[in-house]
Amino acid sequence: MDALRALAIIGVVLGHWLVTAFVATGPGELRVASPLAGMPELAPISWVFQTLAVFFLVGGYAAGKGLRPDEPWLPLLRRRLARLARPLPVLVVAWLPAAEGLRWAGLSDGTVRALAKLVVSPLWFLVVYVALTALTPVIAAVWRRLGLAGAALLVAATALIDAGRFALGAPAWIGWATVLTGWLVPFYLGLAWADGALRSRRAGLVLLAGGATATAALIVFAGYPASMVGVPGAAVSNLSPPTLAAVAFGLAQTGLALLLYGPLTRWTRRPRVARAVAGANRSAMHIYLWHQTVLMGVTVGAFLAAGTLPGLHTAPDRPGWVAARFAWLPLLALVLAAGGAVARLRRSGARTPGPTRTSQVRTP
Repeated sequence: MDALRALAIIGVVLGHWLVTAFVATGPGELRVASPLAGMPELAPISWVFQTLAVFFLVGGYAAGKGLRPDEPWLPLLRRRLARLARPLPVLVVAWLPAAEGLRWAGLSDGTVRALAKLVVSPLWFLVVYVALTALTPVIAAVWRRLGLAGAALLVAATALIDAGRFALGAPAWIGWATVLTGWLVPFYLGLAWADGALRSRRAGLVLLAGGATATAALIVFAGYPASMVGVPGAAVSNLSPPTLAAVAFGLAQTGLALLLYGPLTRWTRRPRVARAVAGANRSAMHIYLWHQTVLMGVTVGAFLAAGTLPGLHTAPDRPGWVAARFAWLPLLALVLAAGGAVARLRRSGARTPGPTRTSQVRTP
């Protein structure tokens, strides 16, 4: 399960780094763009790197395993929320002066606002994740009563909401209800998995084939976007809010995760792999919260120091841009890793105890 979470983290980071572009439009001006707008044929990239359903699947599994009949849920929830919330103030404290520094360096207010929005936007995931985690006892009770029919009801609810806003003239704001119904599907299935369901290879094959077929049908015949991430300027996004196509795609990812569980378990028995997976999970929140800041820091720093550079500040509308962006990925990864190392050193320094007198040490 830790390996699945690590793969999901890698998917999110690489996905954002590959589909988020900043185009220099003038002195101090950077416009946010996406290669998926200029090159829609790259939509399959989003199928590889949009891994949010895997996060919710693993989260549901972990929450289900954390339920104990003899232990109250609230204390455990507080501990989990503390681990999630601890890095957030650091991000806020860092960005408040950084925003003013960017204005002082010559970036326009519009550019600074666009950058800040990209920092804040990933936090919606944490809000939904926390809400579903808090509701784990209720979700578990529904699972025990309805079984897999509960997941089918959530998919049907998402389909009805989509039908309302796309075909029946309902107000667009009702679509935000799918933030709950849509992401609850993989979370619910993760909890079911923790309870002993979905452990057969057949379950994985059915979910993978059924989810992939449904996703393809919705794209080809129902007009859903092919991209599984938002594209600037597009009329409909599969993520904001999640659509039925995103839910179907999440079912396919759930099936693939079930099929990969055995091979990943064997793979992570190797000591080096186990250490790498453990390190990725220890740094999961740092990676998730800071990877966009790293992208923007490198992009803005290079822009202020050297002007327009290929793959960082040029329009993402040609294959050459993709090649240039791939060339920047090692530097982005290095900066992110360096920041993680500094954060770990600070945490270890804060935990280092002072000198302890022998008389104060208790023996068992």
